[in-house]
Amino acid sequence: MVDQTHRDLTEEDISRIAGTYRQWRIGSEEYKDEPGFCRSVGLEELCSHDCVLTPGRYVGAPPVEDDDEPFAEKMQRLMAELREQQAEGVRLNAAIKKNLESLGFPLRPEELR
Repeated sequence: MVDQTHRDLTEEDISRIAGTYRQWRIGSEEYKDEPGFCRSVGLEELCSHDCVLTPGRYVGAPPVEDDDEPFAEKMQRLMAELREQQAEGVRLNAAIKKNLESLGFPLRPEELR
């Protein structure tokens, strides 16, 4: 993913998409709807959604694998990770401020939070 909404497709991605489309187009027995990737819908369903073609409306999301980590433990781990990242952010902000000041570009307090 380039960011949350943009993905650079690899040759493998393109091949998978093209192959799936070909299977669907010829009505192959090999074509199967796959949550989060593809789904074939009829005109009636499209019309029931005012012909909006937003893929997520039809394709849905892929199944989420359960990681078997209890919620309380996961939150403790994630909170510890967040605290570490926040501390690193404070350290990096101080280093940036110091470097800019040494170059003659001091920051006002509100500029680096």
